[in-house]
Amino acid sequence: MYRFLLTRQWVILTLVMLALIPTMIELGFWQLHRHEHRVALNKVIGESLAAKPVPAETLTSPGGTVKNDDLYRRVSAKGRFDTAHEVVVRRRTSNDGDVGYHVLTPFVLNDGKVLLVNRGWIEADLAQTAFPKVPAPASGEITVTGRLMPDQTTAESGIKDVKGLPDRQIMLINSEQQAKSLGKQVLAGYVELVSPAPAHDTPQLIAAPEHSDIGPHMAYAIQWWLFSAGVPIGWVVLARREVRDQARAAATAEQNSPETEPAPA
Repeated sequence: MYRFLLTRQWVILTLVMLALIPTMIELGFWQLHRHEHRVALNKVIGESLAAKPVPAETLTSPGGTVKNDDLYRRVSAKGRFDTAHEVVVRRRTSNDGDVGYHVLTPFVLNDGKVLLVNRGWIEADLAQTAFPKVPAPASGEITVTGRLMPDQTTAESGIKDVKGLPDRQIMLINSEQQAKSLGKQVLAGYVELVSPAPAHDTPQLIAAPEHSDIGPHMAYAIQWWLFSAGVPIGWVVLARREVRDQARAAATAEQNSPETEPAPA
């Protein structure tokens, strides 16, 4: 009755289904890990945003790295903006999704070290071949507060670090690259400016990150595991249907066969 399982068609179907089961299980665990990462990151962001600002140099240093637990931690620094070495970061979006630049301005601390400050978003012209007109920051010695962020890399951001760009334009915010350009000690990472707020609301400050949404990853994980459980069930359903079809075909053939006439006396 089940000899059809040894046919080429059914052997291939069975092998495919056997391969799908562990693949779907693994995809489910991958989504679970993404869910756990999102939950952990939301916790870090929430705690960082709620904490009081601390001096930037207590959490970052030249040549170092920004720890994961310090992401979005509010830090403060005292010094002055160096607009002469200001650059813009290409292909960045505003809070409304418009494409333009982020303005990256070195902030020289009282000890001579530099903290990179992302002052926010400005609109880009169509050509994007020249350094845009950027509103000046507050002059003189001031105290800035911002959210601490790690250096950007192509691997983490997916943004290609294009070379040969127009003067004072970059693709990624990276303290090591800026340290070479400035010839100074630059603290690792950068900060997203929170205060002082810019005059006339430009550059547009970067909005605080959303940290209440856990995303759909857990639902996707459950879906993949349900799919993996459905594969053997589907195989059984198909096999039983094949048995019924063969039995029905055999019964029809028997009914349609000519009856044997009795031999003459």
